[in-house]
Amino acid sequence: MRDHPPFAELSALSNFTFLTGASHPEEYMQRAALLGLPAIAIADDNTVAGIVRAYAAAREIARHVAERQALEARDGPIGPPAPQPGVPAWATVPRLIPAARLVLTEGLTLTALPRDRTGWASLCRLLTTGRRRAPKGECELHLDDLLKGAEGLTLLLHAPDGGHAAWRKHARRVVQTLRRHMFLVMAPQYDGRDARRFEAQARLAASLGVETIASAMPRMHHGRRRRLADVLTAVRTGVRVDDLGRAALANGECRLRSEAEMRRLFKGHEGAVARAGEVAASLSFCLGSLRYEYPSEIAQGETPTARLRRLAEEGLTWRYPQGASARVRKLLEHELVLIAKLKYEPYFLTVRDIVAFARERGILCQGRGSAANSVVCYCLGVTSVSPEIGTMVFERFVSEARDEPPDIDVDFEHERREEVIQHIYERYGRHRAGLCATVIHYRGKRAIREVGRAMGLSQDTIGALSSQLWGFFSTGAVERERMQEIGLDPDDPRLKQTMALVHEIEGFPRHLSQHVGGFVVTEGRLDELVPVENASMEGRTVICWDKDDIEALGILKVDVLALGMLTCIRKAFGLLAQHHGRSYSLATLPPEDGRVYDMLCRADSVGVFQVESRAQMNFLPRMRPRCFYDLVIEVAIIRPGPIQGDMVHPYIRRRNGEEKVSFPSDALGAVLGKTLGVPLFQEQAMQIAIVGAGFTPDQADRLRRALATFKKLGNISEFRTLFLRGMKANGYEDDFAQRCFAQIEGFGSYGFPESHAASFALLVYASAWIKCHHPAIFACSLLNAQPMGFYAPAQIVRDAREHGVTVRPVCINASFWDNTVEPDGMGGLALRLGYRQIKGIDEESATWLSAARGNGYGTPGDVWRRAGLPPGVITRLAEADCFASEGLSRREALWQAKALTADRPLPLFTGDLGEEILHEPAAYLPEMTQGEEMVEDYVTTRLSLKTHPLALLRARLTPEASGEGIFK
Repeated sequence: MRDHPPFAELSALSNFTFLTGASHPEEYMQRAALLGLPAIAIADDNTVAGIVRAYAAAREIARHVAERQALEARDGPIGPPAPQPGVPAWATVPRLIPAARLVLTEGLTLTALPRDRTGWASLCRLLTTGRRRAPKGECELHLDDLLKGAEGLTLLLHAPDGGHAAWRKHARRVVQTLRRHMFLVMAPQYDGRDARRFEAQARLAASLGVETIASAMPRMHHGRRRRLADVLTAVRTGVRVDDLGRAALANGECRLRSEAEMRRLFKGHEGAVARAGEVAASLSFCLGSLRYEYPSEIAQGETPTARLRRLAEEGLTWRYPQGASARVRKLLEHELVLIAKLKYEPYFLTVRDIVAFARERGILCQGRGSAANSVVCYCLGVTSVSPEIGTMVFERFVSEARDEPPDIDVDFEHERREEVIQHIYERYGRHRAGLCATVIHYRGKRAIREVGRAMGLSQDTIGALSSQLWGFFSTGAVERERMQEIGLDPDDPRLKQTMALVHEIEGFPRHLSQHVGGFVVTEGRLDELVPVENASMEGRTVICWDKDDIEALGILKVDVLALGMLTCIRKAFGLLAQHHGRSYSLATLPPEDGRVYDMLCRADSVGVFQVESRAQMNFLPRMRPRCFYDLVIEVAIIRPGPIQGDMVHPYIRRRNGEEKVSFPSDALGAVLGKTLGVPLFQEQAMQIAIVGAGFTPDQADRLRRALATFKKLGNISEFRTLFLRGMKANGYEDDFAQRCFAQIEGFGSYGFPESHAASFALLVYASAWIKCHHPAIFACSLLNAQPMGFYAPAQIVRDAREHGVTVRPVCINASFWDNTVEPDGMGGLALRLGYRQIKGIDEESATWLSAARGNGYGTPGDVWRRAGLPPGVITRLAEADCFASEGLSRREALWQAKALTADRPLPLFTGDLGEEILHEPAAYLPEMTQGEEMVEDYVTTRLSLKTHPLALLRARLTPEASGEGIFK
């Protein structure tokens, strides 16, 4: 009869102690289950970034165990009977103990274990304090911080190798303050001296007045990771594996261990092993007990429910000045009731308030995502996609059965998104708002480069391996073939070992970065829910969990994203108002314009949002869009999901009447009716899994999560057998089932839901409408929003000229920083290139240049004296031929600019001296050829209005009448 709790590992180091730990948190949980450990603490250095993954793995283990228990309860035991009665080994579900290893600046290291919710809040605040006072990726935590903020924590003090006096002094100070919940960790080092070490550590604990506790201090879940652990050390220290010396692991023993192994290792100190189990049993905190509270959004005593309803009703009047239809009103009421039932009103109000702030500042924005395409969001101004256009039903995104948080992403102008981000920080405070993290994982090229360097491969070999990246992440036969093609021996022992390690490190976390815009906002203190730290970008703070982590814990986030096309459209709307006196918004553009669709059918879509790629241009004449929903399909169809599932050609054949529209069943007909029986959208793929393959809501949810994390974990294939078996059981053909699952796998790589496609289709239509009716304004706005899109400025300018736009060069007396439009003298508008097109000219210099222009500049010297610009900037203006309008050739202007040497003229020469200044003798410079002019244009402005590069070679490229030419 056991008289003490079983051993639990309380200080396991995962690979979220970057470049040190050699195992994933999930692998520790799976190994703990195999070893029969009841609990395990993942404790990384000054971070809790990896513990949610361990928590999710524990829930997955529990699910598998529950499924098998249910199966055995129904059908009897699987396999032969166990030799001894009791709980079978497969039924162990290890409990995750959240923890962190605190590394203090005074030299102390302690594992902090929260006993309850108060302890977790203390740990998060401690880590936040250390992280916020240090640069990104570092933590500066002092002993005083710990002594002031250790409420609710059990602390395990790590013993030093030697009895350093300074260490003992600091340790005594900690013990005196926190003795009641402190232990000294005894950990083996597997160097043959552990017995003496344990005795010394026991005496040290006695002298400090604390009890000992045993830990294996694992750096890996299994000993086979030893080689990878050494590679990580080599990468971290910047040396080759061969040169690690004592920094390398002496053996593979620093791994997770069972209770029996620990009792053998700690013979004579079994009490320390038993105390580990006792301490684990006393720790009641679980991540699942975190109660996330979204901001209540109560304004002036008005409840969130009342406020949301009032704003929605006001928006209904604003959106439908002639009165909303009965259908729209019915939809609005249905949505409001469901939102109230699920208590999601504060979330919608937060998004609405952020969008309202942007509109007040004149920042164009557009909501997307499943929840964005609703009547509520349309009335709140979050989206401009009318609910009559969309085909989504509200339960697709806010479901009482699934109990999933709503999904709203809001895109803002990429040049002004930072204003919105800082507004969120100012409104909620940094103690209540923070960006999600993004975990940067080892992927192909980085893995090859860093592992290759650590293994001592030459730079030439590493470069050759990187160039064949895709070949090395497929089958082994292809890998050998690629190596032979680039002159490497696939049987070379060092190269084989390197490639094995490259595959092993694939998916390991490398460091944390910030999410592109996912904000977590809380009612209480965010730093009591999760640690907050500095981002590399000034003025940004981030939490240490990524979007999958917060989803696993049921934490809502608001995505504040950046989109270059919104910048372009907003600038175009401004120019339309300025030059034509017409004010437009995304919702008020003339709908269903036939000329716009005619233009798209011609694949005339350079610069048009989402349909400007070569693949889209090739597809547009075949698709021949004639209405808005055609654009929704156009946006979604040229994606890996439909392409990989071979859905594109069947859809086109059915659309063109070349193939009969049929449905595999009436049930799937309801899902696939609007896409002619061919699944194109991510939501349809999920519905096929539920309706066609008989997935339960839980299985469908796990499939959705697998899709979201496919690039990171690659775990979709586990659903293949279940999916194909379910489709066959329901009478569907194997070929159709295979194609559907291939599409689901394609969505795992890059899926596109209908809700996103509808929001993007509106931007497709808006940008195409501007390009069709106002090509000069479209080209001007597109250039002013660079960098963005597929095309370089030269291609944008060439396309504008092909649409009849007069394009004028950068002029010292007519241009500004931005490109502008001006009357072309024929009743239209011409495009005037701005200083932003010149390499090496910044906005501040352009502003000074424009402000001091007065009645105009005549020479580079005028610019130098009046605008106060340094000679280097004036030289760049001359090189860009900006003085051509004043009769100065490029070389003449450059000659004068080079004569300017001082940054500023002396006070005596700052005015316009007219005839008083001495004139240099004229320099007669040779004229530049047309080819030289064109080359200099491209060097300075990346485009040329003088000629096309191929025009100079046309005579040589065109065969003459005799039939002779360069191709003969």
